[in-house]
Amino acid sequence: MRKWLLVFGLACLVAAQETVDESAIAKIRSEEMEHSQILHTLHMLTDRYGPRLTGSPNYESAAKWAVSQLTEWGFKNAHLEPWDFGHPGWMNERAAGYMVAPVRENLKFEVLGWTPSTRGTVTGPAIEVIVPQGPFPTPLPPTDAAAAGGRGGRGAPQRLPPTKEEMIQWVQDTKDKVRWKIVLVGKAAVVPVNFNPPQLRRDDAAVKQSYDPDNPNAGRGGRGGGTPPAEPGRLTAAQVTEMVDAMLLENGALLRINDAGMGHGLIRAFQNRTYDSAKVVPTVVLRNEDYGRIERLLQDGEDVRLEFNIVNRDYPEGKTAYNVVAEIPGTDKADEIVMLGGHLDSWHAATGATDNAIGSSMMMEAARLIQALKLKPRRTIRVGLWAGEEEGLLGSKAYVEQHFGTFENPKPEWATLDCYFNIDSGTGRVRGANIFGPPEAAAVLRPVLALFEDFGVAGANSTSSRATGGTDSTSFNAAGLPGIGLAQDPIEYQSFTWHTNLDTYERIVPDDAMKAASTIAAAVWHVANREQMIPRFGKEQMPPPAKAPAR
Repeated sequence: MRKWLLVFGLACLVAAQETVDESAIAKIRSEEMEHSQILHTLHMLTDRYGPRLTGSPNYESAAKWAVSQLTEWGFKNAHLEPWDFGHPGWMNERAAGYMVAPVRENLKFEVLGWTPSTRGTVTGPAIEVIVPQGPFPTPLPPTDAAAAGGRGGRGAPQRLPPTKEEMIQWVQDTKDKVRWKIVLVGKAAVVPVNFNPPQLRRDDAAVKQSYDPDNPNAGRGGRGGGTPPAEPGRLTAAQVTEMVDAMLLENGALLRINDAGMGHGLIRAFQNRTYDSAKVVPTVVLRNEDYGRIERLLQDGEDVRLEFNIVNRDYPEGKTAYNVVAEIPGTDKADEIVMLGGHLDSWHAATGATDNAIGSSMMMEAARLIQALKLKPRRTIRVGLWAGEEEGLLGSKAYVEQHFGTFENPKPEWATLDCYFNIDSGTGRVRGANIFGPPEAAAVLRPVLALFEDFGVAGANSTSSRATGGTDSTSFNAAGLPGIGLAQDPIEYQSFTWHTNLDTYERIVPDDAMKAASTIAAAVWHVANREQMIPRFGKEQMPPPAKAPAR
């Protein structure tokens, strides 16, 4: 307690010494409310260039447009920075699917990324195969379907995966059943009605408490970490999927169907994790309502026949991916850098509006506000828009490695980065900031964020976690650099739009997005003009790097 009081007192002293440029911030507010460009930027990234799957022509076109737009706004050194994605790009060009017997019906689905085309139109009987599962884990985790937002019963405990021996036996028992078939893999998820839908806004009192510097438990939790280690002796979910895919391919299945497992027609379609379309059969993610209907008809003994025509394309040149970088040059401290950004890439089920075109638009807009007002920052302000976030923060990790290195093995630029602001949680207004560093680092941000209390901003916390996961600010944290993750109101992010076929322009709340851009611009301007850089962990205080998860 004594140590905490000492740290708290030092942080309060830092906050008390902060001088905030209220005149410039008032101009930033006015410029955004009167001349905002954020919705035009969003329109271009979604309607014109979405979806923006890493390695695809759409992504590269979006990145080139961002460079052009930033240059038009007066930014300097706007350019693409290449990095090795290591996989070909991929795009779905068209897809249609139908039930043709015993009734005729259009099917609603999305194509799984990095899977092949059908060989023209394919028609075949549907069958359902049930992959073996292990027992429930011991002890059972708590169940709370409402906490999962009604998403496919994901609040319920999940059974453990099978052992390798169980899967080998299942493959032997199943392989002769799939030839020339369209194969539904797994039982349809039971999606209960959600009687406790998630709140669109975070509770003001709870948010204030979570950012209260007097609260020793403030800021606990947050984004980071990774997948828990596999149960000893059991396969991982990815290994099970690879064995199923290999069995279907080797034994002549026409197509694989996965259940979306979500209510109200929501679909999330990710990727074939080998990124090699030659290793899998054509694969779709079918809405739960259609999947369940087919399953029930099969249980009745009906001869269900399906028809699909899918055209996908691989792009070998997509192995080289690109980040977008542009700058507002600094003045007397131009060698020091304040960065802001977010990921530009998306998944392909929709146009990637809330994840994360609006985040990229907020960051471009925040920097535009400073440039449009002809404000001259002391430090250089650098925008970074990342590819490969959806595949594992790959673009930001590559950038940090190329430019900064790590605390343990720094490159010259490591010492010149003041901090990096990141946003990546949808359309909601900013509610607070979480910075990697000592408590004094959060104290630097509180005075400027306090000017946006009327926008719902509650304050700032510090974190000492160097674990990566969730979003790109953790790539900077992992290197021992001050990454700042901006927390937002959820709106419909986890419940409806995150990675789904509903993630479109229409789901954006313009007023929230504009307020977020103003808040970010003010915070960036404040940090860029301080006499000192944001406090960091010293050699004795720097947390060790996070351990890589066991595989």
